[in-house]
Amino acid sequence: MESIENIKSVYQRIEDEARCELNKVQQQIYRISTLRLLLFVAGIAGIIYFRTESWAVLTGIALVTLLPFILLIKYHNRLFHRKDYLEKKAEVNRQELAALDYDTSCFDGGEEFADPAHLYAYDLDVFGTHSLFQYINRTCTEPGRRLLADWLGQHLTKKEDILERQAAVRELAPELKFRQRFRILGLLHKGKAADETELKAWAASPGIFRKSRLLRVLPATVTGINGVCLLLVVAGYLPASMWGVIWTLFVVAGFAFTGKITKIQAVYGKKLQILGTYAGLLRLMEARPMQCRLLKSIKEEIGGEQRKASLSISRLSKLMNELDQRNNIFMYVILNGLFFWELRQIMRIEAWKEQYAGELPQWFDALGQMDALNSLATFAYNHPAYAYPTLLDKADMAAAKAGISSDARKAGAANTGSNARFILRAKALGHPLMHRDRCVRNDIDMEKRPFFIIITGANMAGKSTYLRTIGVNYLLACTGMPVCAEEMEVYPARLITSLRTSDSLTDNESYFFAELKRLKLIIDKLQAGEELFIILDEILKGTNSMDKQKGSFALIKQFMALEADGIIATHDLLLGTLIDLFPENIRNFRFEADITDNELTFSYRLRPGVAQNMNACFLMKKMGIAVTD
Repeated sequence: MESIENIKSVYQRIEDEARCELNKVQQQIYRISTLRLLLFVAGIAGIIYFRTESWAVLTGIALVTLLPFILLIKYHNRLFHRKDYLEKKAEVNRQELAALDYDTSCFDGGEEFADPAHLYAYDLDVFGTHSLFQYINRTCTEPGRRLLADWLGQHLTKKEDILERQAAVRELAPELKFRQRFRILGLLHKGKAADETELKAWAASPGIFRKSRLLRVLPATVTGINGVCLLLVVAGYLPASMWGVIWTLFVVAGFAFTGKITKIQAVYGKKLQILGTYAGLLRLMEARPMQCRLLKSIKEEIGGEQRKASLSISRLSKLMNELDQRNNIFMYVILNGLFFWELRQIMRIEAWKEQYAGELPQWFDALGQMDALNSLATFAYNHPAYAYPTLLDKADMAAAKAGISSDARKAGAANTGSNARFILRAKALGHPLMHRDRCVRNDIDMEKRPFFIIITGANMAGKSTYLRTIGVNYLLACTGMPVCAEEMEVYPARLITSLRTSDSLTDNESYFFAELKRLKLIIDKLQAGEELFIILDEILKGTNSMDKQKGSFALIKQFMALEADGIIATHDLLLGTLIDLFPENIRNFRFEADITDNELTFSYRLRPGVAQNMNACFLMKKMGIAVTD
């Protein structure tokens, strides 16, 4: 297993190599620019100096100077593309070095996905600045970015689905070269958020020109007439001036279609440019051997070994680039007069749409899946000490309870009834967004249904951080990623939290009512038969102490009746007495604030039992706020 220091050295080496090659390419660009200038000046000077000489001499000068000049333009363009690639490569590795030190400010945090009403994302800081999404996100396409947000906002609940994604992450994690090339190519031309939607709308829209049989044969007819005219002119049967008149009429007639074609090009031309990038990404996917089932299915979506998607999209990209030649008025007039080229080209594009439009959304989806999986794999690669969790389903737990072997369970011998146990076990669990050198790790052990852990403790002792640590790692496990723990076992029930319920001025909704709505949502889901893993922080904190105690007791009793599992943090020490009512289904743990030599210290270590020390009055006195005994 690689260490963090080894991973840092890999990123640093790649960045240094990219910068070294970039310097060489920049020097080549400078030399080629100078050579092009010299060739151009020499060519013009030679033509001017020998202007009185024969055409053969002038043609020779042009071939010797201007032809190499034109060839160097293409080479120059390739060097500029290489320069852009190397700059992005250095930047990507510099970003990863910063991310290893917990600086993810250069990555998108997905602020628009934040929703205070979400089942868990708002409470666990899944989206926004310094969020889990920002920490994980390495997507380079809009489909991939939105899919990654969907995965984190709607985690999987079936063991088979999670293991399938986990296998894909395991396979992609060591493929650093593939993942970085994919990301760099995507970042070199990153489209706008609306591009994919508009491209799908374009693909689904009916053709304008090909629906007319007359228009379909018109370019071939014009080309044929011009061919006949050329033969007649060469044979001496038709004056060249007459052919010129016919050609001019064709040019004028071609203007009848220019308006509609210009409108199509204006609306979709820029957006279709991103297809060139997508084609490159698809080629990478097609060329890479896939081993696990999920990656193989993604490859099949884009045509498998036949490379159908990349070839088809490259063809469309090429057609759109060729259509741009109409912007050159000289080429436009010649080609339109000879071939009705503009109409021919737009109908080729429409023919492509008729053939492949139905598959375009599928290709975008496959591209988005690979992009999102690369983000998960980068997260796994950057955290070699993290463990992949063991996923359990009802059959696993029922078999374990009955003492049935895994072979017998696979043969169908185990009972898979709804009364199977819930399991969440983890050793040395830490929060992935906390610096590895300062993160205090704790365990968790839950193996029954119903079962609740009640955590008491002083202010700032670590209760809320522990809840978020559990929630975030549970989400990572159910998304197919490794977790910040030495080991973990989990049954993937639906996660739901209530940690930072907020009031709503726009809805005229109080803080207390907002919390009640969340609790009512939990009860409704449980009564509907949904399996939930519940995390609550300070139940009913918007009401008075007596009312809060009574309501909290009633709520936990109802959770027990509905066979729920979860964790509750509270300042109310009386909730610790619930273990007397449910001795087999409740466990008390605490985070203590220790006062030594008139100083407050925190170990952030989870301890069994109910909290003994509270620190509010102590802190108030330390800050000079009078407290009456």
